[in-house]
Amino acid sequence: MSDKVIRVENLGKKYVLSHQQQERYTTLRDSIAKNAKNILGSVRKQKSKSSNNKEEFWALDNVSFEIKQGDRVGIIGRNGAGKSTLLKILSRITEPTRGRISINGRVASLLEVGTGFHPELTGRENIYLNGAILGMGKTEIKRKFDEIVAFAEIEKFLDTPVKRYSSGMYVRLAFAVAAHLEPEILIVDEVLAVGDAQFQKKCLGKMEDVGKEGRTVIFVSHNMGVVQTLCTRGIFLKQGTVYADDTASNVVSIYLQTLENTESQNLLERTERRGRGLIRLAAISVSTGDEYASNTLATGRPARFTFHLTGVRPKLACVFTLYNQYGQAIINFNSTVQSSEDLTNIELKNTLICELDELGLKPGRYRMNVAIMSDGELQDHIEGATVIEVEEGVLRGRPVISNVEYGNVCMHHRWVLPI
Repeated sequence: MSDKVIRVENLGKKYVLSHQQQERYTTLRDSIAKNAKNILGSVRKQKSKSSNNKEEFWALDNVSFEIKQGDRVGIIGRNGAGKSTLLKILSRITEPTRGRISINGRVASLLEVGTGFHPELTGRENIYLNGAILGMGKTEIKRKFDEIVAFAEIEKFLDTPVKRYSSGMYVRLAFAVAAHLEPEILIVDEVLAVGDAQFQKKCLGKMEDVGKEGRTVIFVSHNMGVVQTLCTRGIFLKQGTVYADDTASNVVSIYLQTLENTESQNLLERTERRGRGLIRLAAISVSTGDEYASNTLATGRPARFTFHLTGVRPKLACVFTLYNQYGQAIINFNSTVQSSEDLTNIELKNTLICELDELGLKPGRYRMNVAIMSDGELQDHIEGATVIEVEEGVLRGRPVISNVEYGNVCMHHRWVLPI
C-alpha cells in the first residue's frame, strides 16, 4: 500500500475578475433619471457591452506535488500566491478549474473562523456535528469530548449557541475539534493568528504531536520561525506555481532570498500588495539621522525610517515590522499606539517618519514589512518592502559585536559585581 496520502497533478484554479468602474453616490433624483434612461436604451446598451471589463486570473497554475503519510508540510508565499486557494481545493470547499487531486484519508480543515460550525447550534452540538461530518460514531466522539472541551477552554459556554462566541472562542473550539477527532490529514490556515499567544503555542504543540502520531499536517503561515520548527517539509508558492519544494529550512531560505531580491525594485511597481490602494507606499529611506548621517545603521546610533506615500488621507498611520534572517519577527513599530513624545509637522506632506534615539538591534541584516492605514482602513501592505543592514556599534559605552549567537535585540543594562 502506498504511503502517499495526497497527490496533486497539474492543478489550476481560474477566477474571472470584473473591472467595472465603481459608481459614485447619487441622489434619489439622479437615480430616477438614470433608471429612465436605462429603460429607453437597454437594448443599445446590451449590444455595446464589452468583455474588456473582465479578466481571467489564475490563482493556481500547473501545481503538482505529493505528500506522504506523517509529513508536516508548511506552505509559504506572499499574499496572493495561491496558498489559501490551494487549501480550499484540498479541503473540497472549492473545485479546481483543471487538474486533479487524490486524497487518502479523512481531512479536517481549519481555514476560516467558524468553518464547519452551525451558528444556531451550541458548542456541544457542533462538536458532535463535526465528528459526524468526519465520519465518526457517537461513541468515538464521546471518548474525545472532555479532551476537546478542556483544550478549547470553553466549559462555561458549552451550551451557548456559537453565534454568540467571540472570534477567539470560535478558533479555540474549531481547532480543538479538528485536532482531537483524529483525522488522517489536518489542514490549518493562518486563522490561528486570531487566538492569543498562549493558545497559539498550545495549538502548535498539538500539531507537532499529531505529526508524531503519523498523521499528516498541512500548515500555512507567514511566521517562518514556526514553519521551520513545526514542519519537516516546505512548499513555496509564487504567483500560483510551485517555486520550491524541499526541506522546511531550505524552502524558507529560498523564500527569504526572493524577498531580499525585490529590494532594488521600485515599490510602486510591486504588484504583490494588499489594501484598498487609495494611497500607496512609494519609497522608504533609512538613515542615522544625526550629525554624521549615514544610510547604514549601527547599534547604539540614532535611526530614522522615512516612508514616502503617494498622497495624504485623514488619520494616516504606519505599522512596520522587522524580521531577522530566519524570518522571525523581531520588533514592531505602530504609529496608532501614541506617546507624549510623538510630534506632528504640517510641512511633511506625503511622508511619515519614525525616529529612534538609540538603535537596539544587534549587527545583521533585517527585512521590513510595512502597512499604511487611513482612518483604521488598510490602504497598502508590502512584505519585504526593504532590507536594512546594521553594523557593529556601541550602546551607551558597551560594545556590541556581530559574533554573539543569541538573540537580535540588545538593551541598555548594567552589572553589579563583587570586588
